[in-house]
Amino acid sequence: MVAMAVSALAVSPAVTPTEAIVPPTFAVTSCASASFVSFSMFAFASSAGHREQDRVVSVDLKKITIGQLRGAQSNEQLIQKIIAGTGYKVTYEPNMGDYLLCHAAFVLPVAFACYKTDGDLKRLKGDTAYFNKMADANVEGYRALKNSGHAILPKDDEEFEGEKYRKICVKFFTLMCATGLGKVCASDHAMNAIEEMSTLNRDLKKLFEENGASYPVWKEMEKDAEKYLQK
Repeated sequence: MVAMAVSALAVSPAVTPTEAIVPPTFAVTSCASASFVSFSMFAFASSAGHREQDRVVSVDLKKITIGQLRGAQSNEQLIQKIIAGTGYKVTYEPNMGDYLLCHAAFVLPVAFACYKTDGDLKRLKGDTAYFNKMADANVEGYRALKNSGHAILPKDDEEFEGEKYRKICVKFFTLMCATGLGKVCASDHAMNAIEEMSTLNRDLKKLFEENGASYPVWKEMEKDAEKYLQK
């Protein structure tokens, strides 16, 4: 989940009770379908950006992860037809529900950092201790999801308890807070999506509590961000 795109494309909400805390995502649906869930596709594009007065500043890696919810009919062939010729590298994911839960568990510690700094991530430049705290909170979230029966996705993140994963995260946070990447990939979206982030936080915490998870670093970071987070 350590990708250039830290913010999801927010177009349509999650649709089923069992996937109730999937973040807003881009959804492609078949109008002729009798079952929205069976013929829906959810996608995450590796892109991000923000609008300034006279232009849009953005990053687009031409990569997209797309698929359906776990257990739904496969849309892989249709996806390949839709994306063909666009120049995008497609990663098919048949379990987008868990993928997006994991995305939320990665994004929220970043959002907390944005709120702690009033949207100016460069105030954290060089603060390795805080970057490790962000990684700790992410690991707590992943651990809680795994222990409650969810898959950790993408598969590159499966060894999230290891030192290699931590180093990658800390390097990413370091770069993000030392350059304009933080504004493009994280802070602009977080500061304009407080309701979304607050809802994701509430619902993830509910899942954590229902499964007896321990997440002290997450709570500590949440407290630092409480002037923005909605109860």
